Amino acid sequence: MKDEYQDLPLGELDEAWALALAEAERRARTAGRSDIATYLALRTSNDLLRKTGRDWLHGMFNSLAAQANRAGAGIQISTEEGHRFKIGNSTMVGSRLTLANGVRTLFVEVGWPRTPSDGFIRGGGLACANVKHLGIKSADEQLRLVVDPGGLPRWKSQSDHAQHHEIHEANLRHHLAVLLNEPQKSSRRS
Repeated sequence: MKDEYQDLPLGELDEAWALALAEAERRARTAGRSDIATYLALRTSNDLLRKTGRDWLHGMFNSLAAQANRAGAGIQISTEEGHRFKIGNSTMVGSRLTLANGVRTLFVEVGWPRTPSDGFIRGGGLACANVKHLGIKSADEQLRLVVDPGGLPRWKSQSDHAQHHEIHEANLRHHLAVLLNEPQKSSRRS
C-alpha cells in the first residue's frame, strides 16, 4: 500500500489516507473488531486536530503578514507542502510557510511523523512546529501541539531558552516584529 501512494502530492496523500482509514474503520466495525475501530477513530480525530493546529498557525502568520503588507511592509509569502524537518531524532513531515522581508526571512515549519521510521513526538504532542528566523537563532521558537482538557488543540512553546507557555497571537506578532526589524513594544510572552 505504501508504494501505491508514494508519488502522490502531500495533499492528495492526506486525502487518500483519510479515505483508507475510513474504509478500514468501517471494515473493523463490520467484523466486530471494536478495538481496531476505536483506534482508527482516534487516529482520524488526531489527524483533524493536527490539521486544525497547522491551519491556525499558518493562517495567523499569513493574516499578520497581509496586514503588515497593507501598511506597506512588502513581505513575500510562499508555502511548501511535503516539507521534512528534524525535531530531535524524529522527522516531521508537513508544510513550511516562508515570509521574506529584504534580507530577513521567517520560516514556519509544521508537521508530524507520518511513518514509524519517522519517529515520534516526545511529551504526548500531536504535531511540532519550528518558527525560525534566518540568521537570528536567539529568536527561534520550537512548538508542540497538545490537546487541552476541553479537547481543543493548543500550541505550546518548547524552546530551551524560554519558559514553556501557550502560544497566542501576541507571540506571533513578536515574530513578525523581528522579521520587520521593529522595536519591541512589549514582551512576547503572554
